[in-house]
Parts: sequence; structure tokens; C-alpha cells
Amino acid sequence: MPAPGRNRFERADAPSVAVVGGGIAGLAAAVLLAERGARVTLYEREEALGGRLAGRRTRLADGSTATMSRGFHAFFRQYYNLRGLLRRTDPDLARLTPLPDYPLRHSGGLSDSFARVPRTPPFSALGFVALSPAFGWRDLATMDARAALPLLDVRVPDVYERFDGVSATTFLKSVRFPEAAHHLAFEVFSRSFFADPRELSAAELLLMFHIYFLGSAEGLLFDVPDAPFPQALWEPLGDYLQRLGATLRTGTPVHGVRPHDAGGVTVRTDTAAHPHEAAVLALDPGALRRLVAASPGLGTAPWRDDIAALRTAPPFLVSRLWLDRPVRADRPGFLGTSGYGGLDNISVLERYEDEAARWAARNRGSVVELHAYALAAGAAPEKVRSTLVHRLHEVYPETRKARIVDARHEWRSDCPLFPVGSHHRRPTVRTPHPRVTLAGDAIRCDLPVALMERAATTGFLAAGALLDGWGVRGQVLWTVPRAGRSPALRALGALAGRRTHP
Repeated sequence: MPAPGRNRFERADAPSVAVVGGGIAGLAAAVLLAERGARVTLYEREEALGGRLAGRRTRLADGSTATMSRGFHAFFRQYYNLRGLLRRTDPDLARLTPLPDYPLRHSGGLSDSFARVPRTPPFSALGFVALSPAFGWRDLATMDARAALPLLDVRVPDVYERFDGVSATTFLKSVRFPEAAHHLAFEVFSRSFFADPRELSAAELLLMFHIYFLGSAEGLLFDVPDAPFPQALWEPLGDYLQRLGATLRTGTPVHGVRPHDAGGVTVRTDTAAHPHEAAVLALDPGALRRLVAASPGLGTAPWRDDIAALRTAPPFLVSRLWLDRPVRADRPGFLGTSGYGGLDNISVLERYEDEAARWAARNRGSVVELHAYALAAGAAPEKVRSTLVHRLHEVYPETRKARIVDARHEWRSDCPLFPVGSHHRRPTVRTPHPRVTLAGDAIRCDLPVALMERAATTGFLAAGALLDGWGVRGQVLWTVPRAGRSPALRALGALAGRRTHP
């Protein structure tokens, strides 16, 4: 809940606040501060807003223009705070369109669907087990029910205290989770954190199970923007910020931040040192590490050590292909894949994105996107690209005859990694300086949120922490419950608290 206080600043006492980073977290912080009357300057090193969901215009070989981005992202319906941010410019969320299913496919022949899974907990989890071909009665009989009890009562932040020291793979093995379900479902989910499940903290996997199965009634269905990210999301939010009086400095990297003992913060760019009364640092882990290392007066030695310890996930590849013939009409807009040699999902963009739909209709083709997460550090991009195309041919055989009209690729390594035992060192929104706060999906906030929703939530929290210091209200934040909804399941889950996990 927002702290008591006045609703907004008066014009005469409005503070100047720097927001460093124009991704989801930075936009959330900037929007709340500007709505409360602060004089906001947003610094973004790239030429466009959106951070890891930004887009850029590119000209294809056929002369047409397209918007290239880092590709498919699922806007789950449990992303209450992110959706609240988007409602600032789209009150009915009309620019988000639902996809009818979240299908999964394993190379061994098994496939899964969430379209028919009930949404109300605990029937959501029970329905998933009952309907999934990855679970058989024999599998259920061999599972260690007592070891699985923590899945029924995930509590935040208690889940980190109990399970952050265990990998996702180790936890699932202790439960004797069916191997097929492990690969078909949980591996797909864990890799959505851009991590190998052998390295990912089990606490993050348990939290995800809580968010999507037992802590909410929205299920695992999701929405996607009906246009490229810039047009659907970020350009409208940028216009909204400017109408509120904010200054947007895109193409402006920040090279240092210096807090002053007497108050205030100086932000250093290529051209000048800019004085502000406060700052929100909303950066990916690598950028935050570099900025803190270049800002010797920022923070205490232990805090700086914790920033330096932030890990970046392994590289990933997004390949977008413009094909001269369509994929089969029954292919879904999104398909999660496992067991296909590094291919993690396939998207058919014309199923939901207007720009891709126009290109596909004009050329009687398809726009297909391939993702590969958690790649080996020494992997050769060209080899991975070639492998993904071969895997596409395996999953969607009709693409073997298609000619690639053009292709664009994004090879990146800038997402946070949540390895085993790292939670206690993750920095929080508040820093040693009361006028400097942090935001982003790598930042700890001890609420049941993940991925894009963690970015939006910490952005609002970072702005709210500054506003609280000035006696101005923040905003109400929404999350799934911190504990399971079902008293019966919570009681069962509590039994696991008496058991020491391996």
C-alpha cells in the first residue's frame, strides 16, 4: 500500500529525478514519478525506449520495411502491475491480443496444451496433471509425495530461505518428478529464465509454479501485442511521459552517478554532468555492474560487492525468417519446444502481429521466429542459426521447401541469472543512499513476481521509495497471494517444513 501523504508535488517544490534506463522498469518508475509531479529526465543509451523489448526498423531484401526486435514475449494475465503500466495509454488493453493456447512439444512425440486446464486453484494443478500425457498413473505412484509438498504451499520470501540452495533439477529429482513432464513442461519454464535448470535456483521454479498454478486463477494463457513493441507499447508511453512534462534523452548513455553528502545526485553523460535530486537506476545486470564500477562514490563496499556478484544469463539467439510460402494453417502463433537440439520455441508472427500479417498476405508467405536460450559460452552464432533452421524443418516439415527471403538475428547476453544460492546477495530497491534506488528484473523485492512483472513492480517500488521520502503517495501494487490460496493445500505443504530438503 502507498504510504500516507499528499497526492503530488506542488510545482514550486517538484524535485528533479533522473531515471537511468528506458526499459520496463525505468518506464514504470518514470511514469509514477511524473504522474506525481516530479521533474523526470529519462536517460536511455539506445535510440528507442523499451530496453530488452525495444525494436528497430530494418529494410528487407524485397524492399519492404519491418520492425526487428528480440521477439516473442508472453504477457501473462498475472502481470497485474505491467498491465497497469500499459493501461496508462491503452485503458482496455486493446493492443494486446490473446493467444488461444500455450502448446508444448517434445521431440519424443509428446505434446501438451493449457487451453483446457482449469484456471481455479487447486484444480489448475490437478487438471494439468490429469490432462498432460507426460503424467501416467505409474509415474504418479512413484513420485515422492512428501518431497513434492512444498509445491502446494509456496510462501514468499520463505521459499528462498528453504530452496535457494537447491537447483531446479535437483528438486525435481528429489520429487521423482516424471522424466517426460520434467522435459516437456518444467524445462521449458525454467529456460524462460534463460537458464539451464541444473543451474537455476529451485526457489525460482517453485515461485513460478505458485504464480501460474496455485496462486492465481488466470492460468497459463497469455496475451501478445498486436503490433511490434515500439508501436504497440513504448511509443505511446513515451508520448504519455512527455505530456506529463518528462524529458526523454534517448541515445544518451550514462557513464557515472555521484551522490552528494549534502543531498542530490550528479549523472554524467558524454556531454555533461547533470544535477538531480534523486536517481532511479533501472538497468540490466551487466550495465548496472559497469555503472557502479565507474561510480566510485556510489554505495558501501559490501553493497558494491553484491552488485559485482550479479550474474548474467548465458547468451541466447533470436532468428526471424521471412519465408516465401506459408506454414500450415493449423500451426499455432507460439509453440514451446524441448528436445530439439537447442530450439526452445517457434513463433508464427502473422498469427498475431499486424505488420507481419501484412507482409505474409502480400507475399503469400510467413514470418517465423526461432529462439534458443542458455547457449554455451563458446557457441558459434552461425552454427546455432543453421541448427535452428534445421530444427524448424524437423518440427514444421512444410518449411523445408520455403525460400528464406530475408533473415534478422539477435545474439544477446544481458538477462539476469538466478543461480543456486544467489538470492541473499541480490540488491534490493533501496540502496545505501536514500535518494538512489534500483529497479529491474534482477532486483530483489520479495514479492511473488517474475520476469517482466518483476521489472514493472520494482520500477514502481523504486519510484515509491523516493516519493515516500518526500511525503508523496506512491501507488497500490497487486500480486498473486504470497502464499497458496487453498487452506487444505497449505496445511499439507506445511508438513514439508518439518522435513530437511537434501
